[in-house]
Amino acid sequence: MEYQIKDKAAYQKVTNAFKKQKQGATVADIVARTALPLETVKELVPAVSDEYSGRLEVTASGEIKYSFPRGFTSRYHGFRASLRRFTDKLGKGAKIVGKGLFKAWIMVMLVGYFVLFMVLALAALLLSLAASMSGNDRSEGRGGGLGGFFIASHIFDLIIRIWFYSELTKSLNPSYSGRQAARKKGKPLYKAIFSFVFGDDDPNADWEAREKQAVISYLQVSKGVISLPEFMNLTGLPPQEADRAITAYCAEFGGSPEATEDGTVVYRFDALLRRADKRDRSFGSSSPLKRLRPFSSNLKKMNVWFSVINGVNLLFGSYFLTNALSTGAVSIVTNVVRGKQVAHLVSQSGDVPSYLYGLTYALSSSVIDNPLPLITIGLGVVPLVFSIFFWLIPLIRSGLVKRSNERIKMENLRKLGYSRIWGFPRNVKRTDIGTTVELDVSRPKNLGAAQDRVIKELGAYAVPEVSIADDGSTVYTFTELEREKAALEKYRDGIQTTDIGETIFDSEE
Repeated sequence: MEYQIKDKAAYQKVTNAFKKQKQGATVADIVARTALPLETVKELVPAVSDEYSGRLEVTASGEIKYSFPRGFTSRYHGFRASLRRFTDKLGKGAKIVGKGLFKAWIMVMLVGYFVLFMVLALAALLLSLAASMSGNDRSEGRGGGLGGFFIASHIFDLIIRIWFYSELTKSLNPSYSGRQAARKKGKPLYKAIFSFVFGDDDPNADWEAREKQAVISYLQVSKGVISLPEFMNLTGLPPQEADRAITAYCAEFGGSPEATEDGTVVYRFDALLRRADKRDRSFGSSSPLKRLRPFSSNLKKMNVWFSVINGVNLLFGSYFLTNALSTGAVSIVTNVVRGKQVAHLVSQSGDVPSYLYGLTYALSSSVIDNPLPLITIGLGVVPLVFSIFFWLIPLIRSGLVKRSNERIKMENLRKLGYSRIWGFPRNVKRTDIGTTVELDVSRPKNLGAAQDRVIKELGAYAVPEVSIADDGSTVYTFTELEREKAALEKYRDGIQTTDIGETIFDSEE
């Protein structure tokens, strides 16, 4: 997050001073080069370190030294940063517009083609029944007509239910007691379709704010002091990423790194302690965990019905495309049978086409002269391709959701693992990480490898002593973390905190 600079001239002086100190500099070095007040330099140095990805080092005397091994390419200013922000905004805008149009198209295609195909099938059925009723066996025709109207009524009922309701199979519920039973209206159809194809909103969309609130709450019950391992416990970030992130926190919330007597680096946020609300902000030893992202908020049977509807479109699209390629154009031929003129549908090869295809061709001929391209593309290629993509998008998204959830589980496991090791640095076994709390949100697919990874990552910050237990398992003892923990507690004990005091002036009095 970009830090808001009040004194830009002083900020530029501090930046230029760091550019001249190739091997790094302390706050005192910058004060000597710029002649700026000490407090001003202390305030601006974290912002410079954040903008230019600075590196923090602790000298033998416990002083903090800042260096910039990545150079002075700004994360927030200049052509690159401006271009990145522009492309990000352009990409987000295009994504929103494109996604909205695509969603509308998806709904129109799915429901529109299904209704169209049902209407064509129903028309073919009714005409077939009418033809049979006008034949010699009228009793059989009447029976067929009644059966046809029964089927037709259920087709219309299905169309209405698909259009107006999201719970398509409610009537199959044993608790459904007939027409008098009150129907509970579900979510709108377009939302249900969007949920199946594109998923729902990210449950962790507000994660950045929630995480910052957790860190600030921890600081306010810890005398405004936090160490890097504690910050890692709260954020689930590995050491290098946590080091960069806490520098950004210093710039945003007025923090500053300091060194204890034995050289342990701590970060102080004294300004966050000046609060009037005295309620306990602690949340125990736990830290907030991310939520897993569901594939869809729809009921499973709802998504099954969408697949069925899409399958109907796929079958009809395949049917019309196959017949358009194999049968081609259809002509209406009139013959005299028993003194009466009888019309027949005949293909160019003289064969009789399938009834539905022939009827659709004949109906289309009354609108346009050559309906073959319309049927081939409009009723064949388009619904066929659409149906394939309607299944393909959720299939690909399902894989992406699983990968995303694996990353979330790893991050949550990292939090639990770091907290476990920080709380009890001695005699740590791999099985101690993430097994005391039965949470699906913190269990990656390969739990053993993930546990080893957590220990390895923390071991990059504080190298543990390794031994073998009697049962053959590997035991890790983080002596350096234990020493750092003791130094941190001693440092906190030496801090005298005071509240903001009593009110001595009130503008209303």
